[in-house]
Amino acid sequence: MRPEINSERLRKLLDGINAFGRAEEGGGFNRVGFSDADMAVRDWFAREMEADGLIVSRDGANSVFGRYGAADAPAIMVGSHLDTVASGGAFDGALGAAVALECVRAMKEAGFAPAHPIEVAATSEEEGRFGGMLGSQTIAGLVTRDWLESAADADGMLLTDAMRAQGLEPKTILSSSRPKGSVRAFLELHIEQGPVLEREGIAIGLPEGATGIVNLHVRLSGIANHSGTTPMDMRADAFAGLAEIAIQIPDMIAAPGSKDARITIGKVELSPNHPHTIPGEVVFTVIIRDAREEVMRGLQTRFGEAAGEAARKHGLSLSIEENSFIAPVAFDAGLIDMLEAEARRLNLPARRMISGAGHDAQTMTALCPSAMIFVPSRNGISHAPDEHSDWADIEKGAQLMLAALMRLSAE
Repeated sequence: MRPEINSERLRKLLDGINAFGRAEEGGGFNRVGFSDADMAVRDWFAREMEADGLIVSRDGANSVFGRYGAADAPAIMVGSHLDTVASGGAFDGALGAAVALECVRAMKEAGFAPAHPIEVAATSEEEGRFGGMLGSQTIAGLVTRDWLESAADADGMLLTDAMRAQGLEPKTILSSSRPKGSVRAFLELHIEQGPVLEREGIAIGLPEGATGIVNLHVRLSGIANHSGTTPMDMRADAFAGLAEIAIQIPDMIAAPGSKDARITIGKVELSPNHPHTIPGEVVFTVIIRDAREEVMRGLQTRFGEAAGEAARKHGLSLSIEENSFIAPVAFDAGLIDMLEAEARRLNLPARRMISGAGHDAQTMTALCPSAMIFVPSRNGISHAPDEHSDWADIEKGAQLMLAALMRLSAE
């Protein structure tokens, strides 16, 4: 009996994950890293794997693992994350974890015994609440003590405090890395989070690499004052400084001439946030991405120069802190070739591409050969309640993942 994806079982598993953290207003899901909902879904997913007879474990970052096969042999790791952004979608991360477990369920149901163990991974805190991809960084041994002790979210909550509030001891992260050679390969299925596959009518995306990410925390400080009594030429308006920086972003992007370059001003906080008061301070995040590290650093320099000039013009003080830097990576060429060959065998059109978002597979390249499978996203929407992938596309991606795991686990 050849293993086959059970579509209804997969759908039920995904629905089970998304029973946790459903937003009461506005739709979407709230399972941000180390929230109550995030902790609860991990407990539930662990119980599901225990019921399947897998060897279940957790590490210091609270990533959850389920092993099918020998307990002490190098494993093929497959999975994704269970956390979401605030008001996130039903598929980002959750689908990859669900497909990983469904592939193992299909193998067990068919009596397929892998020559090399397969380890399902549901990683923690991938969405970067604290500035990184904590789960996969922990597995790959990339978390430093200094970063662990200083990492904080956009509201100033320390990672260490968030973990201890959930009964976790942060320092165990530093002893949770996997040894070199203990993971043979890492595969991750994910929604594309962009419009390319849907626009071109292609079932499968095969990323050849992923853009890097610089996460900046920026503060412009001026003088809060009465909006009616303060002349326009005598203001130190923090929002005016932010606006001047923002309108220069297209020019910053144009300079390196990279089609993969992105600069995004995300979370913004004005203080005081009042209709009749000139903003005296603005704190905001900046995310810089590109497929080449030298371009990323060039964009970071240009942003700093533009921000400095805007601050001087408006009489503001400026601080820029680099919360995290994740370098761009290339995925394993051999794994990509294998995925492409399996897609051809299954008559699934596939397209090589670059991932514009960060993923666990990107971090895992520091430990082992890694690769990804993308399935189309409707209208390219992600990180929002309207995030959606058609079930027919999901089934194709799951079939390809199952074929790839069977091939890798038998070699």
